[in-house]
Amino acid sequence: MIVKILKKSTTFKAVNYNTGKVDKNKGVLLLVKNFGVLQGMENLRPQDYINYLEAVSSQSTRIKYPQLHVAISTKGHQHSKEELAEIAQKWMDGMGYGEQPYLLIFHNDTSNNHVHLVSTRVARDGKKISDRYEKLKAYRVLNQIMSEDQKQQLTGHMEKVLSYNFSTRAQFMMLLENLGYTLALKNDVYCINKNETEIGQIELSKVNQRIASYQKDKARMKQIRAIIEKYSFSHDPSIRYHDNGYSSNLADFLRAKFGLQIIFHGKDGKAPYGYTLFDHADKTIYKGAEIMVLKELIAPKPDHSSSIEVKTLPGEKQAATSNEQSNLTASNNGNIQLEESSTELNGGQSADLPNGAQDLSEFEIPILTVDINIADDIDDEAILGRNRRRKRKSRTNTR
Repeated sequence: MIVKILKKSTTFKAVNYNTGKVDKNKGVLLLVKNFGVLQGMENLRPQDYINYLEAVSSQSTRIKYPQLHVAISTKGHQHSKEELAEIAQKWMDGMGYGEQPYLLIFHNDTSNNHVHLVSTRVARDGKKISDRYEKLKAYRVLNQIMSEDQKQQLTGHMEKVLSYNFSTRAQFMMLLENLGYTLALKNDVYCINKNETEIGQIELSKVNQRIASYQKDKARMKQIRAIIEKYSFSHDPSIRYHDNGYSSNLADFLRAKFGLQIIFHGKDGKAPYGYTLFDHADKTIYKGAEIMVLKELIAPKPDHSSSIEVKTLPGEKQAATSNEQSNLTASNNGNIQLEESSTELNGGQSADLPNGAQDLSEFEIPILTVDINIADDIDDEAILGRNRRRKRKSRTNTR
């Protein structure tokens, strides 16, 4: 997150700059605050806002550069315009501008979501709002806001993560690391970091308690396998490589339609050596080999044309259309959300989903390479088969 105090000005030309973005559909006016009677009027012109700001600024003739023009930017689309608007308002409060008249405009003309703020440095009593160490203060206030928001967000994420059934520490770590956190185990405590700052902890004993309560649902595992087998003929299971890791047409389809997410494990563009399956409908994580060995999962089928007729499994309804899926508010740029569960795995009845399964649209885990120790969470057969060495008897001299 970046905050930049832009070039000072004797006039309020930033108003025309930002409203011009709105006129060109490159921006959205999100908030007009503390403009008095103007806020109850319609069809206002940019000059109306300028006149009001000039009137407030006229309370002091000593301030040569009354305009405050600030940009707050996030990386890519990690924060929506609504989230940026909330952060910007908190920032204005922290900087002492909360009671000042200001405009808040969202810009969508770059690859990074960002907002602009335009206000006056002159308070209504004619005094200048302090700009002492302003640039340092700007980041101190922003970092404080982000830290508070991150801690609050982590609380919600931890609640969701611990509602999942997982059988290894590696699976627990994958859930959090794919949400943008890093974990370090120190003295039987997981220290949870974001942006190189520790924002929370969880005792290892709590993680172990969740692991101890893990129980396999063999009926569910058979059902998942049947789903994979069914659609592997109409969607190519062959692995494809990209900058973010591994995927396949079959994996993309299973994630979109059923909330079955496959995370392949591998390094440096080499063939994956294992995978983990997230069943978001049942809120359970499986080692890949528990469902299907990797070799069988990615083996090409004779034909992958969509014209193949596939019989409906017992108790299974037609897959939900894309319109029936929850609107995901994040993409594969780092915003991570657990997908809302599909109804197909549960006979098409959403009422049969596990408790809380319909509230999973808050974060999605993208299919990518996870560079953590997953020695106890991969296709053991594939690894042992590849690395096993033939045992030989020691040679002895029989002469």
